[in-house]
Amino acid sequence: MAVVDAGVRAPAYLWRSEIKATLALAWPMVLTNLGQTAMTATDVMMMGRLGSHTLASGALGSNLYFMVMIFGLGLMLATSPMMAVELGRRRHSVRDIRRTVRQGLWLAVFVCVPIWLFLWNGERILLLIRQEPALAHQAGIYLRWLQWAVLPFYGYIVLRSFISALERPGWALVIVFAAVAANACFNWVFMFGHLGMPAMGIAGSGFATTLSSTLMFLGLVVVVLTEKRFRRYVLFGRFWRPDWPRFWGLLRLGLPIAGILAFEVTIFNAAALLMGLIGADQLAAHAIALQICSITFMVPLGLNQAATVRVGLAYGAGDGEGVTRAGWTAFCLGVSFMALMALVMLLWPRPLIGAFIDVADPANTRVIAFAVSFLAFAALFQIFDGAQAVASGMLRGLHDTTVPMIYAAIGYWGIGLPLGALLAFRFGFAGTGIWIGLASGLAAVAVLLLARWLRRDRLAAAPVFG
Repeated sequence: MAVVDAGVRAPAYLWRSEIKATLALAWPMVLTNLGQTAMTATDVMMMGRLGSHTLASGALGSNLYFMVMIFGLGLMLATSPMMAVELGRRRHSVRDIRRTVRQGLWLAVFVCVPIWLFLWNGERILLLIRQEPALAHQAGIYLRWLQWAVLPFYGYIVLRSFISALERPGWALVIVFAAVAANACFNWVFMFGHLGMPAMGIAGSGFATTLSSTLMFLGLVVVVLTEKRFRRYVLFGRFWRPDWPRFWGLLRLGLPIAGILAFEVTIFNAAALLMGLIGADQLAAHAIALQICSITFMVPLGLNQAATVRVGLAYGAGDGEGVTRAGWTAFCLGVSFMALMALVMLLWPRPLIGAFIDVADPANTRVIAFAVSFLAFAALFQIFDGAQAVASGMLRGLHDTTVPMIYAAIGYWGIGLPLGALLAFRFGFAGTGIWIGLASGLAAVAVLLLARWLRRDRLAAAPVFG
């Protein structure tokens, strides 16, 4: 019997139980993602108080930092499905979980070395791509303080994957919101020279983020060393011992995840560059619409992470019906939420835009008009974005990452960006054409991933280990 059919005819109480389990796992992850977004927003707000020149320099530095950091983040995220499948296979597994965490931390150290070298030369790199020298100089100073945040942040992600695989993500939520408050305090002290400290300017923001990331990592270290359920794993026991098969296994699983993230992030960077060629008003409107979308995206992103764990647990246990329920539950929750957000964007665009710009100021009329237009396409964008985000997490739970990476390359760079550029510049759609391209690329990825899930869903009936 096909797994899908079996899952559909499962008793209703099993679906209700899966919904409760998914929501219980997802909501702390959603709030954790929002907290991490709030940390970045705090940095931007603080830089803005130092002037537009500092803000522009910080934006340059942040984009360069994020471009390389996101690739390593994909490698760290491979620890989550690996641990989830192992716990599904053996619920009380200790040694293999410890090995995965340990090699995840080893991988973090290895990948940070080239990242540090790259970011240390950030000013030279920005000059090579013809950025304004004064801005590149300030951005380079910022990056030399910010780059040290990478390693503790990756360590935090590995430990967060560990507690999430054990379905206890609440600690990560507590720690990240404490870090948001600490980050604001550190920015205030080191950027502006309060409490007897020298005013470091933009360097102080990089130092503040490094301190906050270190606190996030150390906070989770304390949790896993002291909390009863985590303590039994002795995660840092014999930390120096290599486990090369596990290390290379993480790398094989993580590289496609890193590729998916890189393809998705860079298409939005490219879209912003194309908007800049069209005009300042459309670029500003694009930034507003994209910021609104990034906030709503935190919900399907949390469901993506929850789906990876829930699908992975069922997959490891060889429970095909459980795989079906876990995947479709997360998918329906994610798409339903994004459909609701799409309705909000269509019905009340101006109040949303008003959170970012003064809608009563006549000088902003053109920007507001463009933003309203872009939000209409963003409404369609929302549904596809939610679908591809959750579907990616579902497949990750099955350790299926290489083909989804190829789909991401095809959808984002083979369809989305070329179509957007063609509509914008050849057919005169301008900024609207860019958004049509983005929505089309996301739709293509969503359809491909969903088709892949339907095929993999039937294969999940076989035992994972045998």
